[in-house]
Amino acid sequence: MKLYKSEGHGKPDLGKISRVGKNVVIEDGVRIFHPENLEIGDNVYIGHDTIIKAYYKDKIVIGSNVWIGQGCFIHGAGGIEIGDFVGIGPGVKMHAAYHEDTGRETPIIFQDISFSKIIIEEDVNIGIGAIVMNGVTIRKGSKVGAGAVVTRTFPEYSVMAGVPARVMRVR
Repeated sequence: MKLYKSEGHGKPDLGKISRVGKNVVIEDGVRIFHPENLEIGDNVYIGHDTIIKAYYKDKIVIGSNVWIGQGCFIHGAGGIEIGDFVGIGPGVKMHAAYHEDTGRETPIIFQDISFSKIIIEEDVNIGIGAIVMNGVTIRKGSKVGAGAVVTRTFPEYSVMAGVPARVMRVR
């Protein structure tokens, strides 16, 4: 059986973050793990109780003029790039890794993990409670509806919604 250990308290320490731009607001209750693999641009807001897990070997890069709502969960195993002028609603979840299906012999929780980067291009809005899965690129100018589960990449300027998300229209 695999033993787990704590990753620590995750209390933000701006001095340990790889790069921090100007005018960055990190609200109370935010937790940041592996800050050495996190880059934050200028004019960024990170809302209360958000968890940012910059994995030990992959980076989370947050562009400039980004708003991340309260209670988000952003797990960077596999890498995450968030472009400029992006709004991420409260309760959004992103996870750039997944368990490989290696058969019934090994419990799923102990199966190998694969990594696949998430890219959020510039001028994107992600609605409250949406989920962005591994390997997805949300293209420039797109809008993701509240509660949508994005499992694949759609064209630029898409308006997507649903579970799984599908294009409702192109702006």
